[in-house]
Amino acid sequence: MDTPMAINLKLSSNDGAPRAYASMYRSIVGSLIYLSNTRPDIVHAVSVVSRFMNDPNNHHFAAVKRILRYVQGTKGYDIKYTQEKESILVGFTDNDWAAAIDDRRSTYGHVFFLGSRVISWSLKKQSIVALSTAEAEYISATSTTSEAVWD
Repeated sequence: MDTPMAINLKLSSNDGAPRAYASMYRSIVGSLIYLSNTRPDIVHAVSVVSRFMNDPNNHHFAAVKRILRYVQGTKGYDIKYTQEKESILVGFTDNDWAAAIDDRRSTYGHVFFLGSRVISWSLKKQSIVALSTAEAEYISATSTTSEAVWD
């Protein structure tokens, strides 16, 4: 797989699909959560599938299997830290406005680089429902700026 999650995939807790084997689903997603500590490229996809650990269905399990196929094909990906003479702190942020079908909340994430090295990343679901794309971006930018000042 080229990406850990299908583009524009919208998962819902009550989409009518048959229920999946919950114990196996939880075990696999738990392992992916552990793996995401060193693989920022799968953080968003793992965050989305982890929302359905309580009552997963076959669509959720298919999304988990896609992440596993992506990880299998990208085992050589890693984070390398090398010595650099000059390092500038650069941060990026983005969100997906109202992408969660069940509660219409946005998910935002950020990543910080010191030179060419990734030093911090995070992905969170917003605690409030943003009424516009601009509001969701503002919340994301505010949270990222708070993280940059804290770091």
